[in-house]
Parts: sequence; structure tokens; C-alpha cells
Amino acid sequence: MPETRERCIELLKNAGCSPKVIAHCEAVCDCAMEYARKCDRADQELVMTGALLHDIGRGVTHGIDHAQKGADLLREMGFPENVARIVECHTGAGMTTDECVALGLDPRDCMPQTIEEKIVTHADNLIAGTKRVTIDESLASSSRLPKKIRKRIRRLSDEVEELTQ
Repeated sequence: MPETRERCIELLKNAGCSPKVIAHCEAVCDCAMEYARKCDRADQELVMTGALLHDIGRGVTHGIDHAQKGADLLREMGFPENVARIVECHTGAGMTTDECVALGLDPRDCMPQTIEEKIVTHADNLIAGTKRVTIDESLASSSRLPKKIRKRIRRLSDEVEELTQ
């Protein structure tokens, strides 16, 4: 059964997400839906649900593990794996299993693979709080990240932009 925007917001509240996190999730959803509407291959309902719930793990933690915690929470709630994967893969431009292990996370492949995962991840990179920024502004604020990660974010951006032309 498809989730409504209102139901997703209710789930964020019930998970302990702050109004600030919820507003961010709504802004990411609006941005992601702009891309999804331009891409014939994208499942718009899946993008909406995944984008709204991408930070549900922030009700538990604001650490780097929020994506895995959020995905686990959704799995426990019986959400389909495709929604959980969007949540699990949305950080930066995803993380390899080795990168997860190096960060003390569960050893999982958290690299976005599907167009829906990539759209939500890219949209999250374009929203700072609730403000839309360019990919260059996003990368500038990520200057502390290793160069290979910044390059991965740029490649993801280029791919999504190309797919939605």
C-alpha cells in the first residue's frame, strides 16, 4: 500500500524526529520529486516515500549511523526493501562495505544502485537544512571529506542530471 505524505510525516514524528528534521525531509522530497517527474524510469511513489523517510534514523541518532538505523527501523516496521535501501544509501553518494566498516558501521554495501536511490541521494545533497543549494555549494561545504568521496558525489550529480534531461 503506497504511503501518503501525511503518513510519512506522522512516522517521522513517531520515530522522534524534530520539526527541523521533518522540514528538511519535506524539502528533500520536493527536490527529489522534481527529478522523478523528469525521469520516465523513476517510480514517483517510491521516490516520495524514500525522500520523506530518508532521515527517519535521526529520531534515534544524528551520527553517521542514522542511515543504517533508519533503514533497520523501516525493515522492522515492515516497509519494502526498496524503501529501506533508499534510506540506507542516501549518505553523501553512498558508502562501500569497506567504508562502512572503517566508520564503525555494520558491514553493508550502502551504494545507491537504482534510479530512485540515486535521485533521493542527489536531492539530499542539494538541500542544506531546507534551502536548495547547487552541487558546487554542497561540495564546498563538504571540503573536509576525502577527495574520492567528493568526486563520487559529483559523478552521482552528473548522472542524475543527465538522466533527467
